[in-house]
Amino acid sequence: MKKIATILFIALLTFSCSDLKQKNKKGEEISHLRSELIRSTTENSNEAKGQIATFLTFQKEDAEQAMNFYIELFDNSRIINIKRWGKEGPGKEGTIMHATFQLNGNLFMCSDSPPIHEWGFTPAVSNYVECASESELEQLFTRLSENGKIMMPLNNYGFSQKFGFIEDQFGVSWQLNLQ
Repeated sequence: MKKIATILFIALLTFSCSDLKQKNKKGEEISHLRSELIRSTTENSNEAKGQIATFLTFQKEDAEQAMNFYIELFDNSRIINIKRWGKEGPGKEGTIMHATFQLNGNLFMCSDSPPIHEWGFTPAVSNYVECASESELEQLFTRLSENGKIMMPLNNYGFSQKFGFIEDQFGVSWQLNLQ
């Protein structure tokens, strides 16, 4: 029951912001897309069973670029599944309807949202990375801060040996720590 509720929540979140004026015209199309999203989400259910996944909603059609960037940065990372928007829309053809991937073995999901929402990513929710070495910390900090925003430069803030807080070029926040 929890699984069905989660899947329906994801589907409704993705499609609830559709243009209401076109609701009647697109009702059948949206119903089809919901079915496709549910199907693509459950295809790899063995990968996701019992896990809590971070879901990243991109609004600038850059979900794939971000996902590939993150996978390149972290060891033990891979794309599990990608479902793309087709000609039937409402997203731009070829952009990500739903993707599942792992970063250092942790489950993430992402999509390119067709509607532009009034909200975006916030630093109040961030990805926390405990780095194994100072060189790993510095490399991640350098790469993730390129074209991004440094919110707390690498330093000893009293609670760890070295810590940094950044917002990357896609707007996603990262806390990098070395104990």
